[in-house]
Amino acid sequence: MPTMTSTEPFRVVCVVGARPNFMKIAPLMRAFAREPHLASTLVHTGQHYDEAMKASFFVQLDIPRPDVDLEVGSGTHAVQTAEIMRRFEPDLDRLRAGAVLVVGDVNSTIACALVAVKKDIAVIHVEAGLRSYDRRMPEEINRVLTDQISDLLLTTEGDAKENLLREGIDPARIHFVGNVMIDTLLHNRSRCRTAGEILAALTAPEPFRQAGGYGLLTLHRPSNVDDPKVLRLLMEALSDLARELPVLFPMHPRTKARLEAAGLDRQLGKNLLPISPLPYLDMLGLMIGARLVLTDSGGIQEETTALGVPCITLRENTERPITVTAGTNTVVGTDPGRIRATFHDILATGGKRGRVPDLWDGHAAERIATIIASWAETHAAP
Repeated sequence: MPTMTSTEPFRVVCVVGARPNFMKIAPLMRAFAREPHLASTLVHTGQHYDEAMKASFFVQLDIPRPDVDLEVGSGTHAVQTAEIMRRFEPDLDRLRAGAVLVVGDVNSTIACALVAVKKDIAVIHVEAGLRSYDRRMPEEINRVLTDQISDLLLTTEGDAKENLLREGIDPARIHFVGNVMIDTLLHNRSRCRTAGEILAALTAPEPFRQAGGYGLLTLHRPSNVDDPKVLRLLMEALSDLARELPVLFPMHPRTKARLEAAGLDRQLGKNLLPISPLPYLDMLGLMIGARLVLTDSGGIQEETTALGVPCITLRENTERPITVTAGTNTVVGTDPGRIRATFHDILATGGKRGRVPDLWDGHAAERIATIIASWAETHAAP
């Protein structure tokens, strides 16, 4: 590990790669800037590359422009992971990092963690210990492997520590800090437009602005969109339910392509309304105003729990069980009958009355900065 002297702060190289990472890294960069014993360098791998969306995230979330942009772009999991490693290594050599901090479970997370550990540089994993126990999910493989090579494992919920202990992780390396995604949500909640303003700007049809409200849908998991049979079942159920409650559908480009290839874009219309992906603040504003949210996104499960908005998760499992046991989330899989039953229950009763989980209080990043600064004093070479 590089040395840290009394006059030189401990340098943390922070990695961001895909859309969910931006919301996680924003509060960390603010917290590190306020911690005198830490310095931070931001590396953007470019795993998800969309110049307009990237710019909107940096501006909206007040993230400093990245010090390094690897501009990797898309590819298969193997190609993308290898290319991130190849491009990250020479930059890491010159950055004199005390540690590499990675967030979440995307390919950038495992790729940069592997480069760091091979060079004997400490790895810090934010959002450690989450498990779906579904090894078919690429994200699950990334989570498990990153945790095994991390020096500090920072968790969002109690179950995560139990998962890590079962996998043989030293408890001294595990710290329960809360959820940095919720730091970002709480920091920005007052800054977003109202749902009515956003719907007006989108020129959404009149049913979306009526007293009954609207639903919000996101769909992008390969298990849901890559199999035409599964996608057809989902779209038929969702388009049917949208006749009872209009549903807004910010559509991932990959999902759009799969719908068109399967001829399922005909299920879309004025009640199940497709729109382009949204900037973070507009997505947050629409979640706040939604009567319910349907999703296969892990982050949205957390955000809806923090907001108290009913969430229907279109997956067979979740790596975020606290959103089910304590929050507003119900996992229904892809069975149309279960989707319809939960949808109708929410319309009739308002859905589950959840609570905000412990330490989802907007201060997780501050706790992380304090832990890293204290850990660096003990573990950095004299």
